[in-house]
Amino acid sequence: MAMSGTLEGIGATLREDDGYIRVVAIIPGSASWRQKELKAEDRILKVAQGSEEPVDLADASVQEAVRLIRGPKGTEVRLTVRKPDGRIKVIPIIRDVVVVEESYAKSAVLEAPGSKLKVGYISLPSFYHDFQSPQGRTSAGDVRRELERLKEQGVGAVVLDLRGNGGGSLDDAVKMAGLFLPWGPVVQVRDREGMANVLEDTDPSVAFAGPLAVLVNTFSASASEILAAAMQDYGRAVVIGTDTTFGKGTVQTLIDLDNLAAPADAAFKPLGSLKLTIQKFYRVNGGSTQSRGVVPDILIPDGYTYLEVGERSQDYALPWDSARPLRIQRWTDPPPLADLQAKSRARVARNAYFKRMDSTVRARQARRANEHVPLSLDRYFADREKARAESDSLEALQKQATGLVASPLVSLNPAVAKDSIEQEKVREWKEQLAKDAYIREAVDVLGDWVAAKK
Repeated sequence: MAMSGTLEGIGATLREDDGYIRVVAIIPGSASWRQKELKAEDRILKVAQGSEEPVDLADASVQEAVRLIRGPKGTEVRLTVRKPDGRIKVIPIIRDVVVVEESYAKSAVLEAPGSKLKVGYISLPSFYHDFQSPQGRTSAGDVRRELERLKEQGVGAVVLDLRGNGGGSLDDAVKMAGLFLPWGPVVQVRDREGMANVLEDTDPSVAFAGPLAVLVNTFSASASEILAAAMQDYGRAVVIGTDTTFGKGTVQTLIDLDNLAAPADAAFKPLGSLKLTIQKFYRVNGGSTQSRGVVPDILIPDGYTYLEVGERSQDYALPWDSARPLRIQRWTDPPPLADLQAKSRARVARNAYFKRMDSTVRARQARRANEHVPLSLDRYFADREKARAESDSLEALQKQATGLVASPLVSLNPAVAKDSIEQEKVREWKEQLAKDAYIREAVDVLGDWVAAKK
């Protein structure tokens, strides 16, 4: 379902974690994504059907949690969750079928105050590919189309947003790299015997040759890491984000155990499936994306900095290793990283939102590391109130406009002009873009790059 872009449910990927049900990711375009309160790393404590009595999920399996959380479209489920900062919150979500368009690539033109530079912005929720239909949509095809539309608007630079993109079609990741590179290897795939298969971009055409920024975060994984790593290794783009990406550099296959069962075992079916890791990804520079992920060129703090998340935090995760580096022809006009990094650090240090974010995540880290619990009730409530005040202050700063002027290109579609609901979605997305401090910093970095070229 994820590969085709057709998703159902509330849109949260769940995992069992030390007796709790933890939210691993929110699926873009889903009911949870539109509701905006349920986040990755939240722990679901209870589930209630509308106003009914909630059911405690302590020591429940993922299957039990899913059974309670799923339900008919239009019905309400209420989740009692514990946020990473310790707050307890009840989140009501109306179950729905995901609006498919919100899971696809979309673009906008961004302009910063006082700048004449038009920056194209492409949001890519996943590397989707409809393998069931030869005419089905693909993420590489959609990104190519959005780049052409942005060039028609006269953009001089592009931001490709891979934040929260958990991956998908490897073929689309390779083809998407080819939109920004003339030719060459993109990724190595090696099996347990050490045999490597190099996947290359063989199309000499380049859809966009201007300055490129790739936005990533802790939940950019798999195909996202392959694309970001290739752009970094070729010197084609400046990668902007948190301390590192997810670090999922492995390939899995599913084996249906029913197909292996003897006829005499029919009474025991269904036997389920075995998920087997069969290969690992390696960058063109030889390093694996496994465990370490991709370290951005420009670092910006976010709410998951210092948290133990990602592949490296999982039990029995495969370690990082390396393969033979490949010979490549680097991009002839790479970003001036030292200059961009210095200017970005100065901006981030002055930015009220980033300062508050950094102090808040450091405080959260200190509280998690503290093994002592106060027995004084007054002190306990005082500590909890302090944490709540920090979060409220950060949320207030997050709602402030960054000065960016966003013009979503989806608003140019004839179907949107006739649909009030679609128009409201465009308006909400436009407001989100204008308030996103990370996008604003990416635009400023690209502005510095263009200025340096001149």
